[in-house]
Amino acid sequence: MNHPDLIRFCDRPAVQVAPDLLGAALLVGGVGGIIVEAEAYEPDDPASHSFGGPTARNAAMFGPPAHAYVYRSYGIHWCFNIVCRGASAVLVRALEPKWGIERMVERRGTSEISALAAGPGRLTQALAIDKSHDARPLGAGGIELRPTVIRPVIVCGVRIGITKAADRPWRYGIAGSPFVSRRF
Repeated sequence: MNHPDLIRFCDRPAVQVAPDLLGAALLVGGVGGIIVEAEAYEPDDPASHSFGGPTARNAAMFGPPAHAYVYRSYGIHWCFNIVCRGASAVLVRALEPKWGIERMVERRGTSEISALAAGPGRLTQALAIDKSHDARPLGAGGIELRPTVIRPVIVCGVRIGITKAADRPWRYGIAGSPFVSRRF
């Protein structure tokens, strides 16, 4: 997808973009896979980083759609989000590894394919995503998003790893995928 098409795709609320990302290919520097799990975060959502307004940390969320928002979670690992309309974003939680698996294995220190990118921290480690990717436009700077050709069967459930608004069913996954971070 070229950048103008990506902007149109992402210029919608995150709750619409998140399920449409499932089955799409995400690559960083030629390494990546198929998105199998994603969570939506809206600006009126107390769990969203944009809820309290703009800060230095969340500035990318208040920028244009189709850009990356990368932040450190609990001071431990990076998380990769796709910025959507109006300070909403989609956290990409898991990939099915497809391209550059050898590099993912090297970066993650495991050869267990199902564990390479199952979870936000594992995903960013496998793809070598860090703060330098924050605010980069998709389709540039080595971040590539290719739309899905065949729409997968999608399941949804409550988001995980949060305490505020945890009951919202804004976590989406490909039904039956062994690559999700946690079963639905």
